[in-house]
Amino acid sequence: MTRGVALSAAGGGLFITLEGPDGAGKSVQAATLAERLMAAGRHVVLTREPGGTPLGERVREVVLGVSADLRDPLSDALLFNAARRQLVSDVIAPALADGAIVVCDRYADSTLAYQGYGGGAPLDALAALAQISTSGLGPDRTLLLDLPVEFGLARRHGGEAAGLTRFEVGADHDRDFHERVRAGFLEMSRQSVRWRVVDAAADPARVAEQVWSAVADLFSPRGD
Repeated sequence: MTRGVALSAAGGGLFITLEGPDGAGKSVQAATLAERLMAAGRHVVLTREPGGTPLGERVREVVLGVSADLRDPLSDALLFNAARRQLVSDVIAPALADGAIVVCDRYADSTLAYQGYGGGAPLDALAALAQISTSGLGPDRTLLLDLPVEFGLARRHGGEAAGLTRFEVGADHDRDFHERVRAGFLEMSRQSVRWRVVDAAADPARVAEQVWSAVADLFSPRGD
């Protein structure tokens, strides 16, 4: 995905995504980064996938709920991309056109990692779906919050059970599935210069500093 297409940012905004396996702490770090940027006087829009719009939040309930009966990775991918299209159209593209910094907790790379590398759906088909749903609008910088699978799952299962998704408790999403997801993220991070890998096994304060270091160059000479 590239910028400069139908839904690209004419206003010169910046698009930052946070990706990673379950338990990496993306939501916390996305919020922390957004808060730091806002404290510096930046116009920031914080959003998430799936979600960020009324339709997206309903899709989130369907695809992540532990009682969901969906098991086909391509069916999941179609739903994720429907929510993604709405998020790009209603939130991300307008914010970028307005000159905002958009910080998004997951984006199209998650579908490639989970439904592709993890679930076995064809990567070329998933890439084509992402191209359609985003009109080619890709991030300026993607942060991969990486940590060992056992560490991430232990974090998630050690928290509130109500916050677990079917990707963490479903019988068809076992340890091997999550290893494939992590390997997929790492493979993608080697394929493009937009990626930065962050050690998400560190304590949250240290991770937050790594996250800031990984994006600070985007704001030069005003970055600190």
